[in-house]
Amino acid sequence: MDTARQARVAFYLTGKRPGAELEPVAGMDLTPALLAAYRDLTKLRYDYPLVLREDGDISAAARPLSALVDEALRQSVRDDDDERYSRRVLRLEERVRKAAAAGPPRTLSELWAEAAEHMGAADDDGLREDLERAAEAAGMEGVVCDCDPGLPSRLFFHLWRMVQLDKSARLELGLARLVQKLTDILRADNARSIKGRSPESLQAAIGGLDAEAFDFEAMSQVLVRTANQTTLTETRRQRLEALIGALGRYRFAPDAYFFGSCVEALKAWQDRFGMLVDVARAIAMAELEIAGDYREDRHDVFFDEYGADGLAPDDLAQFADYLVCVNASAMDASEQASLMELLSSGLPFKILIQTDDVLEAAMHTPGKQGFGRSAPHFANMALGLNEVYVMQSPASALPQLSDPIAEGMRYPETALFSVFSGASPYAGTLPPYLLSAASAESRAFPIFAYDPSAGPDMASRFSLAGNPQPEQDWPEHPLHYEDADRQGVSDTVAFTFVDFASLDERFARHLARVPTGGRDEAMIPVSEALVAEAGPGPERVPCIQMVDGQDRLQQVLVDEKLLREARRCREAWHNLQELGGIHNSYAERLLAEGRLQPEADTDAAAETLAKPDKESASPSVPVDEAAVETESEPSPDEAFIETARCTTCNECTEINDKMFAYDDNRQAYIADRTAGTYAQLVEAAESCQVSIIHPGKPLDPDEPGLDELVKRAEPFI
Repeated sequence: MDTARQARVAFYLTGKRPGAELEPVAGMDLTPALLAAYRDLTKLRYDYPLVLREDGDISAAARPLSALVDEALRQSVRDDDDERYSRRVLRLEERVRKAAAAGPPRTLSELWAEAAEHMGAADDDGLREDLERAAEAAGMEGVVCDCDPGLPSRLFFHLWRMVQLDKSARLELGLARLVQKLTDILRADNARSIKGRSPESLQAAIGGLDAEAFDFEAMSQVLVRTANQTTLTETRRQRLEALIGALGRYRFAPDAYFFGSCVEALKAWQDRFGMLVDVARAIAMAELEIAGDYREDRHDVFFDEYGADGLAPDDLAQFADYLVCVNASAMDASEQASLMELLSSGLPFKILIQTDDVLEAAMHTPGKQGFGRSAPHFANMALGLNEVYVMQSPASALPQLSDPIAEGMRYPETALFSVFSGASPYAGTLPPYLLSAASAESRAFPIFAYDPSAGPDMASRFSLAGNPQPEQDWPEHPLHYEDADRQGVSDTVAFTFVDFASLDERFARHLARVPTGGRDEAMIPVSEALVAEAGPGPERVPCIQMVDGQDRLQQVLVDEKLLREARRCREAWHNLQELGGIHNSYAERLLAEGRLQPEADTDAAAETLAKPDKESASPSVPVDEAAVETESEPSPDEAFIETARCTTCNECTEINDKMFAYDDNRQAYIADRTAGTYAQLVEAAESCQVSIIHPGKPLDPDEPGLDELVKRAEPFI
């Protein structure tokens, strides 16, 4: 065994770098190869920043700036200025995006006006007119928020507040209706009483100039003699007055129901529970009184004990939910105990747990065997309680998960949202968006949702939708680069847990750069090493491909400890896959034993081996922009989409839903090339988040602006 081979094996087994055969990676500014092209997000159009709005449905209350601009362009573009107008608006969007990334949240109108001024709109009438036209089409309401450490709590508070204001408005309207009807009962009874027929009361009831035409003394004497007197007992009168007072005491103030601690939220609930019981009891009693069905001999005893064992779900559903936003770093023993009490209670709490660090250097802590996984995993804990709505997601995917978030906010009982912000202090200058996206891509922080109200079984309740390539251990993407001889090389590379850990400076000691830069037969990709049979000594040592600050490809070795942690991550992902109906081990065992015949009973097999209901729509780690090679390469002159790589982002179908359509797997293809223009093809290619749309050559040689369009299409052909 040569010296270089010995050094590599020694590093894999011990994590030590003997001699000068291997180099440390610390300080080399290395990035996983698949991620390297996306380090500068300001040059890309993606799902951030978000614009938080208060109009419309909760599902549309947080929209990407890029989506708003695209919609504004579709609504306001004119045939005579298509290209010039679009370029100006997109340039302004880029300025707004950079300003949002550089500072605190501000309104869209402020950022738009500031960007327009920097572009010189004040001195250019044509530019000012274009930008004002786009602003009118986009609408300037809303606060612009980038993917930063404060985004999760800001977003969830915004969505929670919208739901609670709507719920509280309905409740207050209902309470006002009950108060009015109870008051009418008292007024009607008062009008029949001696006091209600007094001259003063009669005059007050008629009032105005017409009062001079009546003799109220005489009228009172007649009415008192003929009146039936009051129909209310004193006990009922007091009860009605008490109900009116109880119904008028409930008020919703968002700040009073928002907490930064589970302990504080639980105490506030306990302190306010008596008031909720009073209001819920008053509502039930008022409805009986208004219907004339209240019977003291039966109902007094019942309502004396009302709420003693808690309120029914229907009663609780009337009132505002509590929102708790807490950082995982603050989850000490008392916080965790309060969290478990809340999760087990079935109470209307919406709990956001934000995690800024999903890796930890626990291997350096005496007594700990594993390392690299934050503990505890709150979403996994909540899954075992069955009745809690659970959603886990990195911040990068939140714009694509508006429906699951809305469902959780509307869920009548407890809901837990676990979010990784990507704001780790150990990731150098990597943007939080990319780090959070990498966590889902690497299965370190997978996306899933569990909705107890969605159906009776796990197939109905649990979903892995949003994860990239959920049927695989690790997502795979094409990588194109030049070798030492400047020859083009195409490879398929998996993004694994090791790639994610390589972004964390604490794990630099578990990586070592091979100085020669080239991979040889004694090195094996981590994805292959993870499925290889473990032996007494490695035949080939695992490595990953990374890119340095000068965009040079580097081969980086991985030690056994980090590889073992990647294997743990893969096993945890397998457990989630089974919950989601992917690679069901029971069904696979039946198939192996011949007790399940996939060909004989296709429907039964499909039901047993259920797949997620839809493919990923998440903004996962972007991949290399070159096309995936296939057995028969499409002609570069033809327009086509790499359908298998589609992430269902809706960008192309929103441009032209006749030209672009989705197949049964919710992945895009060109349905009718003649249903749109070449300009729409090029726009779709530029908008595509994973660059899988290839415009080909134009069909109409007379289409306006063709020379410019062909130039714009070149990077995608």
